[in-house]
Amino acid sequence: MQQKIIFSLFLIFSVFAKAQNEKPDREAFTLKVAIDTINFYQQEVPKSPYFVRDKILQIYPSEKLFIETEIKGDSIHTMKVVTENVNPEKTITLEFIQNVEGKKHTNMMLTVKNPFEKQLTYEALININGGSEWIPTSIIPVRPRLASFEFWNDVILSLVLVEWKLK
Repeated sequence: MQQKIIFSLFLIFSVFAKAQNEKPDREAFTLKVAIDTINFYQQEVPKSPYFVRDKILQIYPSEKLFIETEIKGDSIHTMKVVTENVNPEKTITLEFIQNVEGKKHTNMMLTVKNPFEKQLTYEALININGGSEWIPTSIIPVRPRLASFEFWNDVILSLVLVEWKLK
């Protein structure tokens, strides 16, 4: 009887801990991006979902995300943001930063770490300072178990990443 109670408590704790690791929404924050030595762009980003729709991720400069996936067959079936990378074999790591020298924008960089045995591909849209629409941009596939680094000279206010695939 005592073993059943202990086992039941373990199962409840496991489910609770797993749910605690999920992070569907970003907290509200102030996005501040350097333009030149004098000017900067500032925006209040409200609390909002990372995935605006199924497997459509929006990321802002300064964010580092762990995207835990569920793979079915050869496809990415589900994706969710988690607070900790507790399953590194199925978690994509993304980091989007602005590089600045002397308060002046030099470039934007997206780092994508692929944990899979297959090549990871995705497509990206950028929203640049002064623009009003999303612009497609070229992306290099991420080789198995490696990281890729994408650089842009534009001041990017946000990226949308879509069409995630394993090849």
